[in-house]
Amino acid sequence: MNLQSMTGFARAGADYQGTAIAWEVKSVNGKSVETRLRLPPGYDRLEQVVRQAVQKRFARGNFQATLTVGRTSSQAVQPVVNEAFLKDVAGLAKRLQEQFGAAPATADGLLALRGVLEVPETIETEEIRAAFDAAIGRVLEEALDGLVKARQSEGEALRALLSGQLDAIETLTLRAEADSSRQPAAIRERIAEQVRLLMDTGAGLDETRLHMEAAFLATKADIREEIDRLKTHVASGRALLSAGGSIGRKLDFLAQEFNRESNTLCSKSNAAAVTAIGLELKAVVDQFREQVQNLE
Repeated sequence: MNLQSMTGFARAGADYQGTAIAWEVKSVNGKSVETRLRLPPGYDRLEQVVRQAVQKRFARGNFQATLTVGRTSSQAVQPVVNEAFLKDVAGLAKRLQEQFGAAPATADGLLALRGVLEVPETIETEEIRAAFDAAIGRVLEEALDGLVKARQSEGEALRALLSGQLDAIETLTLRAEADSSRQPAAIRERIAEQVRLLMDTGAGLDETRLHMEAAFLATKADIREEIDRLKTHVASGRALLSAGGSIGRKLDFLAQEFNRESNTLCSKSNAAAVTAIGLELKAVVDQFREQVQNLE
């Protein structure tokens, strides 16, 4: 299945019987599906339909959908001249001019009088409204199709990026596992040196007890479990990316697990080389978690 980012933008438009319809839809990151609408006056009836259409297609994201409706110039309503009324006011203007010396009437002045030009009202039946709403719905579906494609395109780019970060986490994990400081001989030498340094202080310490404590600390500092868990998490991450779908929350949880193991590895490390690897690992995990926030 495809991956979807939670960010995207799309636009769709159409001409329906002389009326221009346009939808703009965009989305950004969000914990769930939240939709804000910007509808022209008189179109509130579409609100529930739009929300349901968004929820049907998407699992997460904050969405904004904007509808614009307007008549095309070729189909603009033509005003009608009330010729009988115009004849009456023109005659009245002429009498005023003859009897009282008023200025002669002009064409634009007469046409500007209320009632001379009339705009016919459009009679909208339930059938006409339903057909128009259906046309608006078709344009919305087209815009949402475009938004899906935009989110999927960015989602595939995120898949490649996250896959590379999982590779980096695996490489660092294997480096920590193979570091020479974790070899038994190196561990024994380090413990022996620490015991010698303590015995040389002449503080009357029990050598046998020191060796027991050193062995306990060495066991406690072992990072075998952390390395094994990191390997398992890498495999889980790759499986999720391969499966696709709405995996953002699962990968976010996995990122928390990566962070926990890298923190533990740093705290348990008793060698500078392993600590350096752990710090580099933490940086990659932070980058991984940041990108995961953009996935649906």
